[in-house]
Amino acid sequence: MSKDGIVIVAIISAVIWIAVSRKAVKPSKEINWRKMITLLSAGSLSALVITISLFQRLPF
Repeated sequence: MSKDGIVIVAIISAVIWIAVSRKAVKPSKEINWRKMITLLSAGSLSALVITISLFQRLPF
């Protein structure tokens, strides 16, 4: 993945995790759990993509 691609994924990931944190502070009865699980999955996947991309760039 190119450097610009990693930056774009990182920005999207940050936006997703901000959305997750805003949903998490709501009372349990008000949380849309389907949306929460979707956001958590997307955030985890984007974090994994960023981590793998950065490890591939390490010189060994």
